[in-house]
Amino acid sequence: MTDMKKRAFTLIEILVVLAIIAVLAAILLPVLSRVREKGRAAVCQSNLKQIGTAITMYAQDWDYFPRALDAADKNAPQIWSGWPGGAQIMAETPMLPVVLDPYIKGDAVWGCPSDSGYDYDDIANVVIDARPTAYQKFGISYSYRTELMLRTLSDDRLPEPAETNVLNDANGGWHGSSTFGFGEGRRYNMLFADNHVKSVDYAHFRQAWAKPLPQ
Repeated sequence: MTDMKKRAFTLIEILVVLAIIAVLAAILLPVLSRVREKGRAAVCQSNLKQIGTAITMYAQDWDYFPRALDAADKNAPQIWSGWPGGAQIMAETPMLPVVLDPYIKGDAVWGCPSDSGYDYDDIANVVIDARPTAYQKFGISYSYRTELMLRTLSDDRLPEPAETNVLNDANGGWHGSSTFGFGEGRRYNMLFADNHVKSVDYAHFRQAWAKPLPQ
């Protein structure tokens, strides 16, 4: 029987195979990254939905939105210096996770899976060290529209609850552009007063925050 000669791969063939693998990886990795981020965003939206349910339960018990603060209120109380008694209110009011603890099981709901921290608050326009993540630093990844509690409002006093924001991602770079970028490309998961949650772009984010509340 004739021995068959074993043929080894040539250097060129190996380089061609490696090049093909590199091209496939370049195509697939961004796709996998987007799929993973969509999964994280879905978890984040689910968290907000659960928090929204807890806020509704709180409001049913107390007839107004939670008397609570977010990280910007607690760490930069000067943003409320123009509000009557603002400094004292900020000093005496607990954080939102503490207030809603009786209505929520577990702390994980307060952390967005995409939370990578931030250095500047998108709404309060103040520098805040939220590293390595906002959740690790403050126990919450979300920003609360504190004015709702300062005005002692309830959802039945809101003329358009479906357009009134209550809670959202503290930073628009987590599900959009870089955390160091501003404006176009940034996205926020946002909870509205009628308890629906949706992803909004930067323009809609600013529009929601600019919407006036009843006096």
